[in-house]
Order: sequence, then C-alpha cells, then structure tokens
Amino acid sequence: MSASAHSVIEPSATSKRVAGAIVILYAVITMIPLFWIIATSFKTPPDSIAYPPKVVFTPSIEGYCNLFTTRTRQTAEYIQSLPPATNFCDETTRKRNMVIAGQSNFLPRFVNSLIIAFGSTFCAVFLGTLTAYGFSRFKVPLADDLLFFILSTRMMPPIAVAIPIYLMYRELGLSDTALGMILLYTAVNVSLAVWLLKGFIDEIPREYEEAAMIDGYSRLQSFWKVVLPQATTGIAATAIFCLIFAWNEYAFAALLTSGTAQTAPPFIPTIIGEGGQDWPAVAAGTTIFLVPILVFTILLRKQLLRGITFGAVRK
Repeated sequence: MSASAHSVIEPSATSKRVAGAIVILYAVITMIPLFWIIATSFKTPPDSIAYPPKVVFTPSIEGYCNLFTTRTRQTAEYIQSLPPATNFCDETTRKRNMVIAGQSNFLPRFVNSLIIAFGSTFCAVFLGTLTAYGFSRFKVPLADDLLFFILSTRMMPPIAVAIPIYLMYRELGLSDTALGMILLYTAVNVSLAVWLLKGFIDEIPREYEEAAMIDGYSRLQSFWKVVLPQATTGIAATAIFCLIFAWNEYAFAALLTSGTAQTAPPFIPTIIGEGGQDWPAVAAGTTIFLVPILVFTILLRKQLLRGITFGAVRK
C-alpha cells in the first residue's frame, strides 16, 4: 500500500484543524451576545447607553439592585433627613435622588417560571413516555396517521390559536393561573415528547421485556424496571428540549398572564428606570434567567449528547 494512502473514514489532520477552527469561530460568534448581556448587567445606566459602546468600564451591581427593588424619587431635603445608608443599593439609589420603596416583582415572576416550566416539562415527558411506549409496543389502528396528527400540532403557529385559547381560558377561569399555563405548555410539548421518545423506545429490544415477563413480571413492571432505565438517555434529552420551550415561551405568557402567574419573559422587558428602559436591570434579569436552564443542561449534557446520537448507527 502506498505511504500516501489514508483511510476514507478517518479525517486527515488538516480536516481536523479546519473543522476545529470553524467550530471555535462559531462558538465565539454565538457567545458574543451572551457575554455582552452579562457585561451590561454590571454597567451603570449611563455606561449601558454610552456611544460608542464601552467595552472597558468600572463594574457595578446597580443593575441587580434595580432589578430586585422599586424606587421613588424624593427631594434632596428628604433624603438628607434619612439615616445613613446601610448597603450599596441604598447608597447608590440615594445618589440618584431616589429611595428604595420596596421589593420588585422579579423574584415572584422568576418562581412562576420555575413552577410552570418544570411542571409542564414533567407532565409532557410523563405523558409522552407512556404514549410513545404504546405506539412502539402495541398495534395501534391508524398509528401512522395518529402520529402525523400529533406532530402536526407543532406545525401550527401559536398566534393562530392564541385568541381561541384566551377565550376558552377566560370561560374556564384558567387565565393568569399556574395550572392553566402548565396545561397549555404540556399540550404543546407532548407532541414533541411523543415523537422523540418513540424513536428511543423503538431502539430498545423487545426481547428484554419478553424475558422479564417470562420471569414473572407484569407488563407494567417490565416497563418500569426494564424499559425506563434504558430510555433514560432519551427522557433526559426530551426533557431538555421541552424545558427550553416552556422556559423561553413569551407569546402565550404575555397574553394569558398579567399578575399572579406571570413568568419572567414578559416581565423583564417591562423594567423601567429613570428616564426610560433600565438596561442594566434588564440585562441582570436576563443573566439570572439564564442560570437555571444552563445548570439543567450542564447536568444532563452527557445524556443530551448521547440522546442526539442514539440510534445513528443501526445493526
């Protein structure tokens, strides 16, 4: 064999370097907005709107102070009559001739996002797993048509059903409730969960369940002790996709919630500071909003990578 011959499967060193450079360049480009948001959260309001934009600046947590508090403007005489400031937020607020009036609504909205997003993700994955198992293991009449119908619900733009859902929720008393949002996001995500999980369950050999049932397990026991442990990778990957949708969803949250069950996405853009939009506070809210989904994805990153490539090579 010639010394210059190389494998058609193994990429050459040059191909690896070019591919690596492209991946790194793509990662840097996509991370620039994220880094800019985080940097803006540590700017002062004047620095955040400076032109040209300031890349080098003195860090400040004023944006985080403004995010978690509400402020009112007062006269200089009133501010001078107050006792000395006890913390950075109070001191910074007084320098702008304002005082802290109380806590903002960001924390309740953030908790609403946690409850609604994780609650709907659990329901969607639970129902999707059972449905996918039924389609995978049993002879369902018109199975292909039913699966296409389930998938077609994801093709419909949300705005097409926004008004009917709003009217229905108003009649049922589900407007501005966590339960209503969980049910809605579950209904939207369950179709995605069914299609993803069916592919994973199809890859699990039926012989494992048959052997378990021969040993005395019931169908439910074999599903619980044999299928679910092997489908963990697919369940984790599906949960991440469902959570990302529910966590970031804006249109339905803005239409169906206004106070009690309002989530963070429609609340963050409404943060108003002195003279207009408080960009450091908006950036601070966005930065904090990214943390749970980032942590959840990092914790399940191995399952996500395995889930994406699972079944790529068939016997």
